[in-house]
Amino acid sequence: MADGFHGPLERISPTCVRIPKSYKPGMRVDGIIYASEELLDLIREDQAPEQVANVAFLPGIQVASLAMPDIHWGYGFPIGGVAATDPEEGGVISPGGVGYDINCGVRLVRSNLQWEDVQPYQQKLVDALFRNVPTGVGRGGKYKFSAKELRRLMREGPRALIHRGLATERDIEFTEAEGCIAGAEPELVSQRALSRGSDQCGTLGSGNHFLEVQVVDEIFDQRAAQAMGLRQGMVCVMIHSGSRGLGYQVCDDALRRLRHVPEKYGIRLPDRQLACAPINSPEGREYLGAMCAAANFAWCNRQLLMWQARETFQEVLGSSWESLGMQLVYDVAHNIAKFETHTINGKQKRVWVHRKGATRAFPPGHPEVPAPYKHIGQPVIIPGDMGRASWVLVGQQGSMEQTFGTTCHGAGRVMSRTKAVRSAQGRRIDQELLQKGIVARARSWRGLAEEQPDAYKDVDLVVEVVHQAHLAKKVARMRPVGVIKG
Repeated sequence: MADGFHGPLERISPTCVRIPKSYKPGMRVDGIIYASEELLDLIREDQAPEQVANVAFLPGIQVASLAMPDIHWGYGFPIGGVAATDPEEGGVISPGGVGYDINCGVRLVRSNLQWEDVQPYQQKLVDALFRNVPTGVGRGGKYKFSAKELRRLMREGPRALIHRGLATERDIEFTEAEGCIAGAEPELVSQRALSRGSDQCGTLGSGNHFLEVQVVDEIFDQRAAQAMGLRQGMVCVMIHSGSRGLGYQVCDDALRRLRHVPEKYGIRLPDRQLACAPINSPEGREYLGAMCAAANFAWCNRQLLMWQARETFQEVLGSSWESLGMQLVYDVAHNIAKFETHTINGKQKRVWVHRKGATRAFPPGHPEVPAPYKHIGQPVIIPGDMGRASWVLVGQQGSMEQTFGTTCHGAGRVMSRTKAVRSAQGRRIDQELLQKGIVARARSWRGLAEEQPDAYKDVDLVVEVVHQAHLAKKVARMRPVGVIKG
Protein backbone atom coordinates (compact mmCIF):
# COMPACT_ATOMS: atom_id res chain seq x y z
CA MET A 1 0.00 0.00 0.00
CA ALA A 2 1.04 3.62 -0.61
CA ASP A 3 2.24 6.11 2.04
CA GLY A 4 -0.31 7.55 4.44
CA PHE A 5 -2.66 10.50 3.88
CA HIS A 6 -1.51 13.88 5.23
CA GLY A 7 -4.37 16.07 4.02
CA PRO A 8 -7.18 17.59 6.09
CA LEU A 9 -9.76 15.37 7.80
CA GLU A 10 -12.08 17.72 9.68
CA ARG A 11 -14.34 16.11 12.29
CA ILE A 12 -17.94 17.23 11.58
CA SER A 13 -19.83 14.69 13.72
CA PRO A 14 -19.00 11.73 15.98
CA THR A 15 -19.26 9.46 12.89
CA CYS A 16 -18.01 11.71 10.02
CA VAL A 17 -14.95 13.62 8.86
CA ARG A 18 -14.71 15.97 5.88
CA ILE A 19 -12.09 16.66 3.25
CA PRO A 20 -13.07 20.21 2.18
CA LYS A 21 -13.30 20.82 -1.55
CA SER A 22 -10.72 23.58 -1.07
CA TYR A 23 -8.14 20.82 -0.46
CA LYS A 24 -7.46 20.39 -4.20
CA PRO A 25 -8.36 22.79 -7.02
CA GLY A 26 -10.82 20.94 -9.25
CA MET A 27 -12.80 19.22 -6.48
CA ARG A 28 -16.48 19.87 -7.23
CA VAL A 29 -17.76 18.69 -3.82
CA ASP A 30 -16.40 17.85 -0.37
CA GLY A 31 -15.22 14.38 0.57
CA ILE A 32 -17.04 12.76 3.50
CA ILE A 33 -15.67 9.70 5.30
CA TYR A 34 -17.66 7.83 7.94
CA ALA A 35 -15.26 6.90 10.72
CA SER A 36 -14.78 6.85 14.48
CA GLU A 37 -11.55 8.24 15.94
CA GLU A 38 -10.30 4.69 16.43
CA LEU A 39 -10.83 3.80 12.76
CA LEU A 40 -9.53 7.15 11.52
CA ASP A 41 -6.00 6.27 12.66
CA LEU A 42 -6.14 3.17 10.42
CA ILE A 43 -7.73 5.08 7.52
CA ARG A 44 -4.88 7.63 7.51
CA GLU A 45 -2.35 4.85 6.93
CA ASP A 46 -2.94 4.60 3.17
CA GLN A 47 -3.96 6.82 0.25
CA ALA A 48 -7.68 5.98 0.29
CA PRO A 49 -8.66 9.48 1.56
CA GLU A 50 -6.70 10.96 -1.38
CA GLN A 51 -8.84 8.82 -3.66
CA VAL A 52 -11.97 10.20 -1.97
CA ALA A 53 -10.73 13.69 -2.91
CA ASN A 54 -9.96 12.56 -6.48
CA VAL A 55 -13.46 11.14 -6.98
CA ALA A 56 -14.81 14.62 -6.13
CA PHE A 57 -13.45 15.78 -9.54
CA LEU A 58 -15.98 13.69 -11.50
CA PRO A 59 -18.42 15.71 -13.63
CA GLY A 60 -22.00 15.64 -12.39
CA ILE A 61 -21.12 14.38 -8.91
CA GLN A 62 -23.82 15.15 -6.36
CA VAL A 63 -23.52 16.37 -2.74
CA ALA A 64 -20.19 14.73 -1.78
CA SER A 65 -17.66 12.04 -2.57
CA LEU A 66 -18.48 9.52 0.17
CA ALA A 67 -16.61 6.69 1.86
CA MET A 68 -17.65 4.10 4.41
CA PRO A 69 -15.69 3.14 7.58
CA ASP A 70 -14.26 0.01 5.90
CA ILE A 71 -12.50 2.26 3.34
CA HIS A 72 -9.11 1.23 1.97
CA TRP A 73 -7.07 1.90 -1.16
CA GLY A 74 -8.45 0.54 -4.45
CA TYR A 75 -8.29 1.05 -8.21
CA GLY A 76 -9.46 4.61 -8.99
CA PHE A 77 -12.13 4.81 -6.32
CA PRO A 78 -11.26 3.66 -2.81
CA ILE A 79 -12.87 0.41 -1.73
CA GLY A 80 -15.72 1.71 0.39
CA GLY A 81 -16.32 4.62 -2.02
CA VAL A 82 -19.74 5.97 -3.03
CA ALA A 83 -20.56 8.61 -5.65
CA ALA A 84 -23.82 9.63 -7.32
CA THR A 85 -23.69 11.35 -10.70
CA ASP A 86 -26.53 13.11 -12.51
CA PRO A 87 -26.78 12.45 -16.27
CA GLU A 88 -28.71 15.74 -16.66
CA GLU A 89 -25.67 17.62 -15.36
CA GLY A 90 -23.09 15.91 -17.57
CA GLY A 91 -22.67 13.10 -15.05
CA VAL A 92 -20.19 10.34 -15.85
CA ILE A 93 -19.95 6.63 -15.27
CA SER A 94 -16.56 5.29 -14.11
CA PRO A 95 -15.62 1.58 -14.10
CA GLY A 96 -13.27 2.35 -11.20
CA GLY A 97 -16.39 3.19 -9.18
CA VAL A 98 -17.71 -0.34 -9.66
CA GLY A 99 -14.49 -2.33 -9.62
CA TYR A 100 -13.07 -5.29 -11.48
CA ASP A 101 -15.31 -7.79 -9.68
CA ILE A 102 -18.62 -6.43 -10.97
CA ASN A 103 -21.44 -7.24 -8.53
CA CYS A 104 -19.27 -8.89 -5.98
CA GLY A 105 -21.80 -9.40 -3.20
CA VAL A 106 -23.04 -11.53 -0.35
CA ARG A 107 -25.97 -13.86 0.25
CA LEU A 108 -27.15 -15.34 3.51
CA VAL A 109 -29.02 -18.65 3.78
CA ARG A 110 -30.76 -19.64 7.00
CA SER A 111 -31.75 -23.14 8.15
CA ASN A 112 -33.90 -24.77 10.81
CA LEU A 113 -30.78 -26.34 12.31
CA GLN A 114 -29.28 -25.37 15.65
CA TRP A 115 -25.53 -25.54 16.20
CA GLU A 116 -25.87 -28.59 18.47
CA ASP A 117 -27.52 -30.44 15.51
CA VAL A 118 -24.59 -29.70 13.20
CA GLN A 119 -21.56 -29.68 15.51
CA PRO A 120 -21.03 -33.50 15.32
CA TYR A 121 -20.83 -33.12 11.50
CA GLN A 122 -18.69 -29.96 11.50
CA GLN A 123 -15.52 -31.31 9.90
CA LYS A 124 -17.36 -33.69 7.57
CA LEU A 125 -19.61 -30.84 6.38
CA VAL A 126 -16.75 -28.40 5.74
CA ASP A 127 -14.75 -31.08 3.91
CA ALA A 128 -17.79 -31.90 1.74
CA LEU A 129 -18.38 -28.21 0.95
CA PHE A 130 -14.71 -27.84 -0.01
CA ARG A 131 -14.98 -30.92 -2.24
CA ASN A 132 -18.29 -29.93 -3.89
CA VAL A 133 -17.98 -26.15 -4.30
CA PRO A 134 -15.24 -25.18 -6.79
CA THR A 135 -12.71 -22.73 -5.34
CA GLY A 136 -9.45 -21.16 -6.53
CA VAL A 137 -8.06 -18.90 -9.23
CA GLY A 138 -9.57 -19.53 -12.66
CA ARG A 139 -11.16 -22.78 -11.57
CA GLY A 140 -14.23 -23.97 -13.49
CA GLY A 141 -17.18 -25.89 -12.15
CA LYS A 142 -19.77 -28.49 -13.08
CA TYR A 143 -22.19 -26.09 -14.76
CA LYS A 144 -21.31 -25.42 -18.38
CA PHE A 145 -23.04 -22.79 -20.52
CA SER A 146 -22.83 -22.12 -24.24
CA ALA A 147 -22.38 -18.53 -25.44
CA LYS A 148 -26.12 -18.40 -26.15
CA GLU A 149 -27.00 -19.66 -22.65
CA LEU A 150 -24.53 -17.23 -21.06
CA ARG A 151 -26.19 -14.33 -22.86
CA ARG A 152 -29.54 -15.48 -21.48
CA LEU A 153 -28.11 -15.56 -17.93
CA MET A 154 -26.70 -12.06 -18.45
CA ARG A 155 -30.04 -10.77 -19.74
CA GLU A 156 -32.39 -12.44 -17.21
CA GLY A 157 -30.26 -13.20 -14.14
CA PRO A 158 -31.09 -16.25 -11.97
CA ARG A 159 -34.67 -16.40 -13.26
CA ALA A 160 -33.07 -18.12 -16.28
CA LEU A 161 -32.03 -20.98 -13.96
CA ILE A 162 -35.55 -21.86 -12.83
CA HIS A 163 -36.26 -24.05 -15.88
CA ARG A 164 -33.11 -26.07 -15.08
CA GLY A 165 -34.35 -26.71 -11.53
CA LEU A 166 -31.51 -24.60 -10.03
CA ALA A 167 -33.54 -21.70 -8.62
CA THR A 168 -36.97 -21.07 -7.13
CA GLU A 169 -39.31 -18.10 -7.36
CA ARG A 170 -38.66 -17.47 -3.67
CA ASP A 171 -34.90 -17.28 -4.34
CA ILE A 172 -35.55 -14.56 -6.92
CA GLU A 173 -37.85 -12.58 -4.59
CA PHE A 174 -35.15 -12.34 -1.91
CA THR A 175 -32.35 -11.23 -4.25
CA GLU A 176 -31.61 -7.52 -4.69
CA ALA A 177 -33.37 -6.23 -7.83
CA GLU A 178 -34.71 -9.80 -8.19
CA GLY A 179 -31.27 -10.63 -9.55
CA CYS A 180 -31.66 -8.63 -12.75
CA ILE A 181 -30.77 -5.05 -13.64
CA ALA A 182 -32.62 -3.64 -16.62
CA GLY A 183 -30.45 -2.38 -19.45
CA ALA A 184 -28.15 -5.39 -19.72
CA GLU A 185 -26.74 -5.81 -23.22
CA PRO A 186 -24.96 -9.17 -23.40
CA GLU A 187 -24.05 -8.47 -27.06
CA LEU A 188 -21.57 -5.86 -25.75
CA VAL A 189 -19.69 -8.47 -23.70
CA SER A 190 -16.52 -9.56 -25.50
CA GLN A 191 -15.80 -13.08 -26.70
CA ARG A 192 -12.86 -13.19 -24.28
CA ALA A 193 -15.20 -12.43 -21.36
CA LEU A 194 -17.70 -15.08 -22.53
CA SER A 195 -14.91 -17.60 -22.81
CA ARG A 196 -13.72 -16.86 -19.26
CA GLY A 197 -17.25 -17.16 -17.87
CA SER A 198 -18.33 -20.30 -19.75
CA ASP A 199 -17.54 -22.70 -16.88
CA GLN A 200 -17.20 -20.28 -13.95
CA CYS A 201 -20.86 -19.75 -13.05
CA GLY A 202 -21.21 -21.55 -9.72
CA THR A 203 -17.57 -21.15 -8.64
CA LEU A 204 -16.24 -19.25 -5.65
CA GLY A 205 -12.93 -17.91 -6.95
CA SER A 206 -10.09 -16.79 -4.71
CA GLY A 207 -8.92 -13.79 -2.67
CA ASN A 208 -11.48 -12.61 -0.13
CA HIS A 209 -14.28 -14.76 -1.56
CA PHE A 210 -15.60 -17.43 0.77
CA LEU A 211 -18.39 -19.76 1.75
CA GLU A 212 -18.88 -19.93 5.51
CA VAL A 213 -20.98 -22.01 7.86
CA GLN A 214 -21.98 -19.60 10.62
CA VAL A 215 -23.94 -19.60 13.86
CA VAL A 216 -26.18 -16.72 14.96
CA ASP A 217 -24.26 -15.57 18.01
CA GLU A 218 -26.34 -12.66 19.28
CA ILE A 219 -29.63 -10.98 18.35
CA PHE A 220 -29.82 -7.17 18.69
CA ASP A 221 -33.25 -6.53 17.10
CA GLN A 222 -35.73 -9.31 17.81
CA ARG A 223 -38.44 -7.92 15.50
CA ALA A 224 -36.14 -7.68 12.47
CA ALA A 225 -34.51 -11.05 13.20
CA GLN A 226 -37.93 -12.68 13.42
CA ALA A 227 -38.95 -11.19 10.05
CA MET A 228 -35.81 -12.73 8.50
CA GLY A 229 -36.34 -16.06 10.27
CA LEU A 230 -33.13 -15.72 12.31
CA ARG A 231 -32.79 -16.98 15.89
CA GLN A 232 -29.95 -17.41 18.35
CA GLY A 233 -27.88 -20.54 17.80
CA MET A 234 -29.20 -21.07 14.25
CA VAL A 235 -26.83 -22.43 11.59
CA CYS A 236 -26.58 -20.26 8.46
CA VAL A 237 -24.49 -20.19 5.30
CA MET A 238 -22.91 -16.98 4.01
CA ILE A 239 -21.57 -16.78 0.45
CA HIS A 240 -19.29 -14.02 -0.85
CA SER A 241 -18.41 -14.00 -4.56
CA GLY A 242 -18.95 -12.02 -7.76
CA SER A 243 -18.82 -12.20 -11.55
CA ARG A 244 -15.54 -14.13 -11.74
CA GLY A 245 -13.40 -13.90 -14.90
CA LEU A 246 -16.32 -12.66 -17.00
CA GLY A 247 -16.80 -9.51 -14.90
CA TYR A 248 -13.07 -8.91 -14.61
CA GLN A 249 -12.79 -9.00 -18.39
CA VAL A 250 -15.75 -6.65 -18.86
CA CYS A 251 -14.03 -4.12 -16.60
CA ASP A 252 -10.65 -4.61 -18.27
CA ASP A 253 -12.18 -4.17 -21.74
CA ALA A 254 -13.98 -1.00 -20.62
CA LEU A 255 -10.90 0.60 -19.06
CA ARG A 256 -8.94 -0.03 -22.25
CA ARG A 257 -11.68 1.59 -24.36
CA LEU A 258 -12.11 4.54 -22.00
CA ARG A 259 -8.42 5.37 -21.61
CA HIS A 260 -8.56 8.52 -23.79
CA VAL A 261 -12.29 9.23 -23.56
CA PRO A 262 -12.08 11.87 -20.77
CA GLU A 263 -9.88 14.06 -23.02
CA LYS A 264 -12.37 13.65 -25.86
CA TYR A 265 -15.08 15.22 -23.67
CA GLY A 266 -12.81 17.80 -22.04
CA ILE A 267 -12.82 16.07 -18.65
CA ARG A 268 -9.77 16.74 -16.47
CA LEU A 269 -8.98 14.10 -13.84
CA PRO A 270 -6.22 13.85 -11.21
CA ASP A 271 -5.86 10.08 -11.68
CA ARG A 272 -6.11 8.17 -14.97
CA GLN A 273 -7.59 5.22 -13.01
CA LEU A 274 -10.76 7.33 -12.81
CA ALA A 275 -11.24 6.90 -16.58
CA CYS A 276 -14.90 7.64 -17.29
CA ALA A 277 -17.41 8.69 -19.93
CA PRO A 278 -20.53 10.84 -19.84
CA ILE A 279 -23.47 8.57 -19.04
CA ASN A 280 -25.34 9.76 -22.11
CA SER A 281 -22.39 9.22 -24.47
CA PRO A 282 -22.00 6.13 -26.72
CA GLU A 283 -18.98 5.06 -24.64
CA GLY A 284 -20.88 5.48 -21.36
CA ARG A 285 -23.89 3.54 -22.60
CA GLU A 286 -21.65 0.76 -23.91
CA TYR A 287 -20.00 0.26 -20.52
CA LEU A 288 -23.34 0.35 -18.70
CA GLY A 289 -24.84 -2.30 -20.99
CA ALA A 290 -21.91 -4.65 -20.42
CA MET A 291 -21.67 -3.88 -16.69
CA CYS A 292 -25.37 -4.69 -16.13
CA ALA A 293 -24.91 -7.96 -18.05
CA ALA A 294 -21.95 -8.94 -15.82
CA ALA A 295 -23.94 -8.00 -12.71
CA ASN A 296 -26.76 -10.35 -13.73
CA PHE A 297 -24.19 -13.10 -14.32
CA ALA A 298 -22.86 -12.56 -10.77
CA TRP A 299 -26.32 -13.11 -9.29
CA CYS A 300 -26.49 -16.38 -11.23
CA ASN A 301 -23.09 -17.32 -9.84
CA ARG A 302 -24.18 -16.83 -6.22
CA GLN A 303 -27.44 -18.65 -6.92
CA LEU A 304 -25.52 -21.72 -8.15
CA LEU A 305 -23.09 -21.51 -5.23
CA MET A 306 -26.07 -21.56 -2.88
CA TRP A 307 -27.59 -24.51 -4.76
CA GLN A 308 -24.38 -26.52 -4.32
CA ALA A 309 -24.30 -25.65 -0.62
CA ARG A 310 -27.90 -26.87 -0.28
CA GLU A 311 -27.02 -30.13 -2.05
CA THR A 312 -24.01 -30.62 0.25
CA PHE A 313 -26.07 -30.15 3.41
CA GLN A 314 -28.51 -32.73 1.96
CA GLU A 315 -25.66 -35.16 1.33
CA VAL A 316 -24.09 -34.81 4.79
CA LEU A 317 -27.23 -34.52 6.94
CA GLY A 318 -29.41 -36.92 4.96
CA SER A 319 -32.45 -34.64 4.55
CA SER A 320 -33.64 -32.49 1.67
CA TRP A 321 -32.61 -28.85 1.75
CA GLU A 322 -36.28 -27.91 1.91
CA SER A 323 -36.82 -29.96 5.06
CA LEU A 324 -33.65 -28.40 6.51
CA GLY A 325 -35.28 -24.99 5.95
CA MET A 326 -32.37 -23.70 3.83
CA GLN A 327 -34.06 -20.57 2.52
CA LEU A 328 -32.41 -17.43 1.21
CA VAL A 329 -32.60 -14.54 3.68
CA TYR A 330 -31.26 -12.02 1.16
CA ASP A 331 -28.61 -11.40 -1.49
CA VAL A 332 -27.08 -7.93 -1.82
CA ALA A 333 -24.44 -6.47 -4.18
CA HIS A 334 -21.54 -4.30 -3.07
CA ASN A 335 -19.66 -3.54 -6.33
CA ILE A 336 -22.19 -2.00 -8.68
CA ALA A 337 -23.64 1.15 -10.26
CA LYS A 338 -27.42 1.56 -10.27
CA PHE A 339 -29.86 4.16 -11.60
CA GLU A 340 -31.90 5.25 -8.58
CA THR A 341 -34.22 8.03 -7.41
CA HIS A 342 -32.93 10.17 -4.53
CA THR A 343 -33.92 13.47 -2.95
CA ILE A 344 -31.07 15.95 -3.49
CA ASN A 345 -31.35 19.52 -2.20
CA GLY A 346 -35.10 19.05 -1.86
CA LYS A 347 -35.58 17.75 -5.42
CA GLN A 348 -36.19 14.20 -6.67
CA LYS A 349 -33.45 13.20 -9.10
CA ARG A 350 -32.54 10.07 -11.04
CA VAL A 351 -28.82 9.48 -10.51
CA TRP A 352 -26.27 6.75 -11.11
CA VAL A 353 -25.04 5.58 -7.69
CA HIS A 354 -21.57 4.01 -7.83
CA ARG A 355 -21.05 1.63 -4.90
CA LYS A 356 -17.50 0.26 -4.81
CA GLY A 357 -17.17 -1.93 -1.73
CA ALA A 358 -20.37 -0.43 -0.33
CA THR A 359 -23.81 -1.97 0.25
CA ARG A 360 -27.29 -0.73 -0.60
CA ALA A 361 -29.25 -0.06 2.63
CA PHE A 362 -32.80 1.00 1.77
CA PRO A 363 -35.10 1.85 4.73
CA PRO A 364 -38.50 0.49 5.79
CA GLY A 365 -41.21 1.21 3.26
CA HIS A 366 -38.90 1.65 0.26
CA PRO A 367 -40.56 0.23 -2.89
CA GLU A 368 -37.54 -1.96 -3.72
CA VAL A 369 -37.57 -3.78 -0.36
CA PRO A 370 -39.26 -7.24 -0.61
CA ALA A 371 -42.78 -7.27 0.89
CA PRO A 372 -41.91 -9.49 3.92
CA TYR A 373 -39.21 -6.97 4.93
CA LYS A 374 -41.11 -3.74 4.14
CA HIS A 375 -41.70 -3.01 7.84
CA ILE A 376 -38.06 -3.54 8.91
CA GLY A 377 -36.02 -2.28 5.94
CA GLN A 378 -33.71 -4.00 3.48
CA PRO A 379 -31.42 -6.67 4.97
CA VAL A 380 -27.75 -5.63 4.85
CA ILE A 381 -25.16 -8.43 5.01
CA ILE A 382 -21.70 -7.44 6.27
CA PRO A 383 -18.99 -10.13 6.21
CA GLY A 384 -16.14 -9.64 8.65
CA ASP A 385 -13.12 -11.92 8.76
CA MET A 386 -12.94 -15.68 9.06
CA GLY A 387 -11.79 -15.59 12.69
CA ARG A 388 -14.22 -13.16 14.30
CA ALA A 389 -17.70 -12.30 13.06
CA SER A 390 -20.08 -11.15 10.35
CA TRP A 391 -23.23 -9.07 10.72
CA VAL A 392 -26.80 -8.72 9.53
CA LEU A 393 -28.25 -5.21 9.64
CA VAL A 394 -31.25 -3.44 8.13
CA GLY A 395 -31.24 -0.18 6.18
CA GLN A 396 -32.40 3.01 7.90
CA GLN A 397 -33.85 6.32 6.74
CA GLY A 398 -30.55 8.02 7.57
CA SER A 399 -28.93 6.24 4.63
CA MET A 400 -31.35 7.97 2.22
CA GLU A 401 -30.66 11.35 3.82
CA GLN A 402 -26.88 11.00 3.98
CA THR A 403 -25.41 8.38 1.64
CA PHE A 404 -27.76 7.69 -1.28
CA GLY A 405 -29.12 4.63 0.52
CA THR A 406 -25.71 3.10 1.26
CA THR A 407 -23.69 1.60 4.10
CA CYS A 408 -20.43 -0.34 4.59
CA HIS A 409 -19.71 -3.72 2.96
CA GLY A 410 -17.27 -5.51 5.26
CA ALA A 411 -14.42 -5.07 7.71
CA GLY A 412 -11.92 -3.49 5.30
CA ARG A 413 -8.29 -4.49 4.94
CA VAL A 414 -5.55 -3.05 7.12
CA MET A 415 -2.75 -5.19 5.64
CA SER A 416 -1.84 -5.64 2.00
CA ARG A 417 -1.81 -9.24 0.84
CA THR A 418 2.00 -9.14 0.65
CA LYS A 419 2.27 -7.88 4.23
CA ALA A 420 -0.25 -10.46 5.44
CA VAL A 421 1.76 -13.29 3.86
CA ARG A 422 4.95 -11.91 5.41
CA SER A 423 3.35 -11.79 8.87
CA ALA A 424 2.10 -15.39 8.51
CA GLN A 425 5.54 -16.89 7.85
CA GLY A 426 6.11 -19.91 10.07
CA ARG A 427 2.45 -20.00 11.14
CA ARG A 428 -0.44 -22.37 10.42
CA ILE A 429 -3.47 -20.12 10.09
CA ASP A 430 -5.76 -23.16 9.78
CA GLN A 431 -4.52 -24.47 13.15
CA GLU A 432 -4.94 -21.05 14.76
CA LEU A 433 -8.54 -20.98 13.54
CA LEU A 434 -9.14 -24.54 14.71
CA GLN A 435 -8.16 -23.50 18.23
CA LYS A 436 -11.08 -21.05 18.03
CA GLY A 437 -13.42 -23.84 16.93
CA ILE A 438 -13.34 -22.88 13.22
CA VAL A 439 -12.60 -25.51 10.55
CA ALA A 440 -10.98 -23.80 7.53
CA ARG A 441 -10.13 -25.28 4.12
CA ALA A 442 -8.28 -23.50 1.30
CA ARG A 443 -6.44 -24.40 -1.89
CA SER A 444 -3.14 -23.14 -0.50
CA TRP A 445 -1.33 -21.94 2.63
CA ARG A 446 -1.00 -18.53 0.98
CA GLY A 447 -4.78 -18.23 0.50
CA LEU A 448 -5.34 -18.44 4.26
CA ALA A 449 -2.29 -16.29 5.03
CA GLU A 450 -3.57 -13.42 2.84
CA GLU A 451 -6.99 -13.58 4.49
CA GLN A 452 -5.94 -14.10 8.12
CA PRO A 453 -8.09 -12.20 10.65
CA ASP A 454 -5.28 -9.72 11.44
CA ALA A 455 -5.36 -8.51 7.81
CA TYR A 456 -8.74 -6.85 8.52
CA LYS A 457 -10.20 -4.16 10.73
CA ASP A 458 -12.46 -5.35 13.52
CA VAL A 459 -15.85 -5.54 11.80
CA ASP A 460 -17.61 -4.73 15.10
CA LEU A 461 -15.99 -1.26 15.07
CA VAL A 462 -17.04 -0.68 11.44
CA VAL A 463 -20.63 -1.76 12.09
CA GLU A 464 -20.83 0.44 15.19
CA VAL A 465 -20.09 3.54 13.07
CA VAL A 466 -22.89 2.90 10.55
CA HIS A 467 -25.26 1.96 13.39
CA GLN A 468 -24.50 5.21 15.24
CA ALA A 469 -24.79 7.21 11.99
CA HIS A 470 -28.29 5.72 11.39
CA LEU A 471 -27.27 4.30 7.99
CA ALA A 472 -28.11 0.74 9.06
CA LYS A 473 -29.26 -0.88 12.30
CA LYS A 474 -27.75 -3.93 13.99
CA VAL A 475 -29.89 -7.08 13.84
CA ALA A 476 -27.67 -10.11 14.42
CA ARG A 477 -24.02 -11.05 14.83
CA MET A 478 -22.80 -14.33 13.32
CA ARG A 479 -19.69 -16.31 14.26
CA PRO A 480 -17.91 -18.58 11.76
CA VAL A 481 -17.57 -22.32 12.45
CA GLY A 482 -16.55 -23.50 8.97
CA VAL A 483 -14.77 -21.68 6.13
CA ILE A 484 -13.89 -22.61 2.57
CA LYS A 485 -11.69 -20.36 0.44
CA GLY A 486 -9.74 -20.39 -2.80
